[in-house]
Amino acid sequence: MYVAAIVLAIALAGTLYFDHAGKPVISGVCKMIASTAFMAAAWIGGAMDSFYGKAIFVGLFLSWWGDLLLIFKDKRPFLAGLVAFLAAHLAYIAAFFGRGVHPFGAAMAVVVLMPFVWIIVRWLKPHLSTEMKGPVYAYMVVISSMLVLSVGAWRAGGALLIPCGALAFYLSDLSVAKERFVSPGYLNRLWGLPMYFLGQILLAFSIASST
Repeated sequence: MYVAAIVLAIALAGTLYFDHAGKPVISGVCKMIASTAFMAAAWIGGAMDSFYGKAIFVGLFLSWWGDLLLIFKDKRPFLAGLVAFLAAHLAYIAAFFGRGVHPFGAAMAVVVLMPFVWIIVRWLKPHLSTEMKGPVYAYMVVISSMLVLSVGAWRAGGALLIPCGALAFYLSDLSVAKERFVSPGYLNRLWGLPMYFLGQILLAFSIASST
């Protein structure tokens, strides 16, 4: 697992370096190596040994496809990537439910998260076209639910890696939203991609601590 994490870190560095150097093809290859690494970490950690592990692995696999689709800048691949990540979050939700969710812990997470969701929606709304509002708002509901349930899973006895990974993934989605709808720029990817891959590798590592 740790070898996979090291490979991921090296590939992520390559992704960011070649992106900044204006070599998108090499950057894309490095990105997919990093994505493959978090799947490898999950597999090595015993993903097939429990429902939780299998559901997380499905989420990582769907994220792999989302990563591939988001390499392309056109609208259709972006929407397809959005669907892939939406499905990945649903897989994570299934994993957390399957492991067990503490109702009060999840309820408290809702109370804490709702003001931030309201701020994010207000921030994005002026930048969204009419046809994109529905998909983006639906995505917000799903990823927020995923984060809430990750806290509930932790409070039910799960590893702290679970909400930490979910939060990192959640924050990385803000960088994607800013890149696509508000103000594109390398800085979005400079912090967003490390946050994304951190979230995924933490969720992959959480499998070993949950078996």
